[in-house]
Amino acid sequence: MSCGCKTSGDSAHSCGPKKTANGCESVNTCGNSYKLSVFDWLSDINNPASNRCDLVEVRFKNDRKSFYKNVNNIPLHIGSVVTVESSPGHDVGVVSLTGELVKIQIKKKKFPEESILKIYRQANQKDLEVWQEARNREDAVKLEARKIAHRIGLEMKVTDVEYQGDSSKITFYYTADNRVDFRQLIKEYAGAFRTKIDMKQIGFRQEAAKVGGIGSCGRELCCSTWLTDFRSVNTNVARYQQLSINPQKLAGQCGKLKCCLNYELDSYLDTLSHFPSSSTTLDTEKGRAFCIKIDVFKKKMWFAYVDSSMAWYDFDIELVKKFIAKNKKGEKILPLEDLKQPDTPVQTIDLIQENNMDRFEKKNRGNNNRNRNQNRPNSGGQGQGQQVQGQSQGPKKSRPERPERSERPENPSANSGNQPRPQQKPQPKPQQQPKAQTEKTDAPSNPEAKQPNPNKKNFKKKYPPKKDKNA
Repeated sequence: MSCGCKTSGDSAHSCGPKKTANGCESVNTCGNSYKLSVFDWLSDINNPASNRCDLVEVRFKNDRKSFYKNVNNIPLHIGSVVTVESSPGHDVGVVSLTGELVKIQIKKKKFPEESILKIYRQANQKDLEVWQEARNREDAVKLEARKIAHRIGLEMKVTDVEYQGDSSKITFYYTADNRVDFRQLIKEYAGAFRTKIDMKQIGFRQEAAKVGGIGSCGRELCCSTWLTDFRSVNTNVARYQQLSINPQKLAGQCGKLKCCLNYELDSYLDTLSHFPSSSTTLDTEKGRAFCIKIDVFKKKMWFAYVDSSMAWYDFDIELVKKFIAKNKKGEKILPLEDLKQPDTPVQTIDLIQENNMDRFEKKNRGNNNRNRNQNRPNSGGQGQGQQVQGQSQGPKKSRPERPERSERPENPSANSGNQPRPQQKPQPKPQQQPKAQTEKTDAPSNPEAKQPNPNKKNFKKKYPPKKDKNA
């Protein structure tokens, strides 16, 4: 048993029937079933047995549907696989709708009640095996049919093949630009496949619906998902929407104009009804101007002079209507450049910085590197580093704190003992001299500071742990 979607009869399909009025749980997303399914909004309403409808809607492969009469009063629900009357033999299909809504569908599709056939039974195991075996041979038959048509030299394309449920008939769906002579082709098909042959021509839109695909919008084609009636689309639809007549952009996968051009046509026509005619001309003091462009969304019209059409001037439609009213009174309006109001630039804030190429980089990287270089110790001696730094600065004034730091003794052991510390007394600050000269003047005052004792080691002062008085 199967749920009745496009993959019905395939053993790999695992939807399975549900003994409910809604049928398969995935009936709206499984295969192509949501295009053929009809929502039964009367499924929860109990119909009296005396007025019970015995008509059933059954669907087959390639979005083909038909209506049958349940003469044997078989308990059927949506998703039931049934064996129905056909010519010749019998066919196998899936119930898609039951109840009172079937009468509404018959009236909607204008189906003749005289041609309604009957349902034999629910499909048994033998019917399902024959049906599934026939479905598995369809791809190989389609390829062979294309080779035969190409060998004969017919200008046609075999799009799809459908076997009848009892394998007594094959229906070939084809597309062709011109009329095709099938007398030789049917003989070749009957000799190759040993069964009755039926040929049906379909349009290019129906072919795209059967094949399927992804449209330019990034979604699945409308004709293969939900669109059932194909309305005519002409180039006037593109002109109303101010689209360029480019066949590569306006054509769909079927090679015809896209069906979605009709979706927003009513909105465009409603908006364009408030616009002046596109053939409007304005009489100005500088000359005559004509309409060269229309923007439906901004509700603006662009005008240019007949003599110099390179400069365009845009105006709102309300302002254009005032200009037309003045021209009707016999008055000429000012030149377009004088009437054009300066556009106020709209300040936009780029919060996420889409146009900034450095938005992922750190902004203060240069300042951080500069701080790191200042905190690094000098590789050479202290005196040499200060001297090179003083030379590189040139005439720049050095900081007043640097000489005081350099006057500190390098070896703390030199001041150990009772010797008084040199330069402890406050002295008037002399004129700032280079750092190398200050070190030379301080050298004779403390000769021991220049030659530290290599045998004496410096230890950090360790404080003893605090004693607990309560111990």
